[in-house]
Amino acid sequence: MSRSVSPVSTSVAVAGYIRDWIHAGNYGAGDRLPPQRELAELLGVSRVSVREGLKPLVEAGYLEMRRGASGGAFVTELTQPIEAWRRKLRNQMGELDDVVEFRVAVESRVAYLAALRSTRTELAEMRSAIRAMRAINGDGSDQHRAFRQADGRFHDALGQAGRNERLSDAVHDARSEMFLPFDVLSFDEPRGAVITDHQAIYEAVRDGQSDRAATLMAEHIHRTREQLRSFVIDDE
Repeated sequence: MSRSVSPVSTSVAVAGYIRDWIHAGNYGAGDRLPPQRELAELLGVSRVSVREGLKPLVEAGYLEMRRGASGGAFVTELTQPIEAWRRKLRNQMGELDDVVEFRVAVESRVAYLAALRSTRTELAEMRSAIRAMRAINGDGSDQHRAFRQADGRFHDALGQAGRNERLSDAVHDARSEMFLPFDVLSFDEPRGAVITDHQAIYEAVRDGQSDRAATLMAEHIHRTREQLRSFVIDDE
């Protein structure tokens, strides 16, 4: 089967990286991105490429640019990209199922390997992320954002524990495609269920129960899919 390959400009790649960071929860509503100089160094590109890469994200409603000493690129409330994402999935629900299958395949395998390969460092990071999630109270945007970031920390630590760089990168890609925006969802966030899932996965990894860790991760992702279905389909 032949496939056409389109060249991707550096600025488009920069926009993709930053968009993925937002989707994966590394940056939430109200967060300020690093200065363009730091972004250029981090991504290994020119400042011109960073500046050009930010423009489509502003147009798509991900970022707003503020001037002055305390200015910069700030993540918006994400209303515009969330609504665009919802419309897309309503028209292509099969795509959500594809993403879920991708996440199950990748993250279940990572959980399996983590149970065999994790070190004290990754286990400590997982515990720290779970503690941070338990400590969050209230329903304000700051609390939602902090919960989402702690959730991301847990999955990142699990990815590192799997000791496979390609799989770790795939975990990040899969999570960014799922784009579960805890800080702007209109339904009540099931924090308790998420924490319970993470605690069970952590214990399976800690105890070296690789098959159980993989099964628990698959169940966790499928529950996330049902949350997304409720948001995309039922919440008109």
